[in-house]
Amino acid sequence: MEKVKSLADLKKIRDEVQSRIRLRENSDRPEKLVQIKVAMATCGIASGAKETLNTFVEELELQAIDAVITQTGCMGYCYAEPTVEVTLPGKDPLVFGYVDKTKALEIIEKYIKKQELVDGIIPVTYKTIDE
Repeated sequence: MEKVKSLADLKKIRDEVQSRIRLRENSDRPEKLVQIKVAMATCGIASGAKETLNTFVEELELQAIDAVITQTGCMGYCYAEPTVEVTLPGKDPLVFGYVDKTKALEIIEKYIKKQELVDGIIPVTYKTIDE
């Protein structure tokens, strides 16, 4: 981390941090935004989920894509960690497995921006009580 040498440096750091926090806490209207949940249980963290989460936060900020990015516990797909659930407005959520930095960028470019399906989707293998 660079040393803060002036008030301008401090303000720049504050603005960068606030922008990242906004991406993670933009929860006043989540149904109208892209929602991303990164599984951050022990198995996810051990598999690189922190880097995956940071990639989503940084890239979505860089591309000015409004999203809600949160971390969650185990999704039950330990074999496919890091796992990420992505929900586009008006669509059902999709869970992606083995999401490293490269896969995260692909999900942003193809699925989030163009709504094209991407390899790595974990199929739904459960039923809810309503079904």
